[in-house]
Order: sequence, then C-alpha cells, then structure tokens
Amino acid sequence: QVQLVESGGGLVQAGGSLNLSCATSGRASSSLAMGWFRQAPGKEREFVAGVSWSGSFTRYTDSVKGRFTIARDNAKNAVYLQMNSLKPEDTAVYYCAARAGVDYYVVHVRSNEYPYWGRGTQVTVSS
Repeated sequence: QVQLVESGGGLVQAGGSLNLSCATSGRASSSLAMGWFRQAPGKEREFVAGVSWSGSFTRYTDSVKGRFTIARDNAKNAVYLQMNSLKPEDTAVYYCAARAGVDYYVVHVRSNEYPYWGRGTQVTVSS
C-alpha cells in the first residue's frame, strides 16, 4: 500500500509562486510513476503534470507549460510541483497520485490510471 501526503498549498497573489510537495511511503518512490492533478469547485479533476518512474520523462497540461515544473527526489521519497507565475485560474485543490511504474518512458495522464491518491492541498490565487 502506498500513502501520499501533500503539503505546500496556500494563498498567494497572482504572479506569485508555490512549491507543492508529495511525500510517499509504503513503497520505494523510485518504482512509482507520479502525477499531480487538480480540481476546482464545480469542475472535474484534471491532469496537471506527471513524471515517469525513471524520472526522465515529464508531461504537462497546456495551461501550465512554462510555468510549472514537476520533479522527483527518490532519496527523499518525494515529488514536487514548482508553480510559478500563478494565475487565479490555477485555484484548486491539488492532488498527488501514484502508480506502479511500467515502461520507463511512460507518463500517465488519466486519473483512472492512478490507484493511489493523497488527500489534496488547497491552492488559492488571488487577483
């Protein structure tokens, strides 16, 4: 069983930055493909960023490309989401997700591909 705990959310003004962290336990994070999703009020959960288990491949949704960066530190069993140039439309609950890695190059983007989820951390961007 894999446990995930997010942290780092908060209230920030537009143009500001936040760095979300996801601590993993129960299984070596080096074997896990990881993803960040978000859900705004009244909207469906959407993919934000993902990284392959190898750490060599990443993917981002178009709206965050160039502003967000996903990174992993297997020594610390952690995955991070550095968010810069935040916009009010980035306001959402951000969730960390994990699954057993398959191919070293695969980044999973669908929520139903991830069996393990954290409880989420609120990010609010004021205008």
